[in-house]
Amino acid sequence: MKYIAQLSLIILISFAGELLNALIPLPVPASIYGLAILFFCLKFKCIKVSWVKETGEFLLAAMPVMFVPSSVGFMTAFPIMKKYGIHFIVIAVITTFAVMAVTGRVVQFVIRLKKKPQ
Repeated sequence: MKYIAQLSLIILISFAGELLNALIPLPVPASIYGLAILFFCLKFKCIKVSWVKETGEFLLAAMPVMFVPSSVGFMTAFPIMKKYGIHFIVIAVITTFAVMAVTGRVVQFVIRLKKKPQ
C-alpha cells in the first residue's frame, strides 16, 4: 500500500508538470517541470523524502530497461546511420566530452561552494 501512495504522489507531481507545460508557453518538457516541482517540494520540505524514497529507488533501478525501446528504434534507422554514420559518431564523441567537462566544472564549483565558510 505504501508503494501505491508513493507512486500516486509522483504521478500527481508529474501531472502538475503536464499542466504547467500546457499553461506556460516555453519549450520545456513537462517532465522537467515535474522534476523541478519535486525538487523544490523536497528542498523546502513540503514533501518528506520518506514519502517517495522506496518508489524512487525502484524507478531508478528500473531505468536501464526504459532505454531498450529507444535502442531498438535506433537500430531501425540503420539505413540513415549507414549514410551519415560518421557524422553521428563525431557528434556523439564531441557532445560526450562536452557533457563530461561541463559536469566536472559544475561539480567542482558546488564542492568549492560547500567548503566556503558561511
